[in-house]
Amino acid sequence: MPVLSPTWTDERIELLKRHFEAGLSCSEIAADIGVSRNAVIGKLSRLNLTRGRTAEERKVRDRSFAPARAPRAVPRLQYEMLATIYGEADAPVVAGPIDEANRCSLLELAENRCRWPISTPGEDDFCFCGNTTPDGQPYCAGHSRLAYRSYARARAIRG
Repeated sequence: MPVLSPTWTDERIELLKRHFEAGLSCSEIAADIGVSRNAVIGKLSRLNLTRGRTAEERKVRDRSFAPARAPRAVPRLQYEMLATIYGEADAPVVAGPIDEANRCSLLELAENRCRWPISTPGEDDFCFCGNTTPDGQPYCAGHSRLAYRSYARARAIRG
C-alpha cells in the first residue's frame, strides 16, 4: 500500500501564511501552492487566520440608496403559452369547468394529453387530467389558467 504524503507540509504552511499576509486571495494562494481553494480556506480556518473586517464593512448597509430591481422579464415560452391561452391581454378570461371525463394513468399519458396531477401520488385515486392540450403545451386550457398567470392578472389578484 502506497504511503500518502501530507497535503500540508511545513513549507506549504509557511508559504500559505506569507501569501495570506501579502493579501492574496484564496484562489491565488491555492494556484501557487498546488492545492484546492477549499483546502486553503480550511487550513486558514484551522490556523485561525482571518482577514478582520473593519467596523464599517460589518455595518449593515442602508438599502434605501440601492437601485430598484427591474421587474423580471417573462420568459418567451411562458409568454407564448399565456398568449395562446388568454389571447388578447384585454380579453376576458373564461373560467369554465375542467372536463373530468378524460382522466388517465401515467402509462396512458400521451404527448397531447394534460399532465396536471389529480390527487396525491401513491394514492389509489391518483391520475392525470388527460384532456387535450394545445400544441406542445403540458396542460389543457383549464389547467394552464391555474398554472400560468399573466403579470397583470397576478397583480390584480394580489391587489
